[in-house]
Amino acid sequence: MASQMEQRLSLDLSIERFAYREPFRISGHVFESTTVLVARLSDGEDTGWGEGAGAYYLGDDAENMLRQAEDARSRIESGASRQDLQQVMPAGGARNAIDCAYWDLEAKRSHTPAWQLAGLPEPQPLRSTLTLGAAEPDEMAAAALRLDPAAPIKVKLTGDTALDIRRINAVRDARPDAWIGVDANQGYRIDALPELLAALVAARVELLEQPLAIGHEADLDGFDRPIPFAADESALGLADVEGLVGRFDVVNIKLDKCGGLTEGIAIARRAKALGMGVMVGNMMGTSLSMAPSYLLGQLCDIVDLDGPTFLTRDRPGGVTYSDGKVHCDTAIWGGSGKMS
Repeated sequence: MASQMEQRLSLDLSIERFAYREPFRISGHVFESTTVLVARLSDGEDTGWGEGAGAYYLGDDAENMLRQAEDARSRIESGASRQDLQQVMPAGGARNAIDCAYWDLEAKRSHTPAWQLAGLPEPQPLRSTLTLGAAEPDEMAAAALRLDPAAPIKVKLTGDTALDIRRINAVRDARPDAWIGVDANQGYRIDALPELLAALVAARVELLEQPLAIGHEADLDGFDRPIPFAADESALGLADVEGLVGRFDVVNIKLDKCGGLTEGIAIARRAKALGMGVMVGNMMGTSLSMAPSYLLGQLCDIVDLDGPTFLTRDRPGGVTYSDGKVHCDTAIWGGSGKMS
């Protein structure tokens, strides 16, 4: 395989926009669409595909992703390997798209599915959360009732403690038996957490994701965590994992943050070795983004791969959601045959 990948490749890049069914609100942001970079990497016979959505809070938008990809084009087209890409490009959506295109191309050229090349378990349907954007409590309760009754629920908070507690209680009342986790998206300060946590425990919430802003991780030193805390924005890449120990219990891995499946797998394995739980999330891309994350999800304790459910349209043959689980066929990405 290594000798094959040394031959000259061609890289095709495009920007695509996918509208949401309705605006999606989190702490500090309202989203109405997602814009992705699509990378196609070809050797003239086989073509690998990948998609990156970037990370909005890092300024990693379409313009930035395209610029980074173009900066790396000459190295890639002159024979850089997927492993070389870790040094050729910075972490982010562009490297994610191209890294995943390499994996897809390797799978097709070797006639071996990507999960097997990566040394991962054969993919099985995964229990995946479905997310409720922040809204009025009664609206969120009604939305919770419209979700698949078998699905775990992830609730977006905004940092308004009183309103967030009402949101949590409304969703719990609507779905008394559901697994519920909440995501604060950096919206809280340490002095507000005790009140929030008391309400989370009372409502049987099982995960609090990224309560504090990036740079305030040390505020959690010695802080009592009655439920597991997950690091998202505080866990950008492999280099961050060691510093999370003792402050967080779970690492949320997103390929758009860390720059692709190659580093995502490394993060999962290192976090597990350190005794931490692992979670896979997404930046609201299409099923082409979910497919490599679905492979990573086979190593994870918590799975949050619901991005396509927010879109007015998805790619053909994409992921499916039923009975509280997500399933992704290798036909869209990572299979051993050609993608039409």
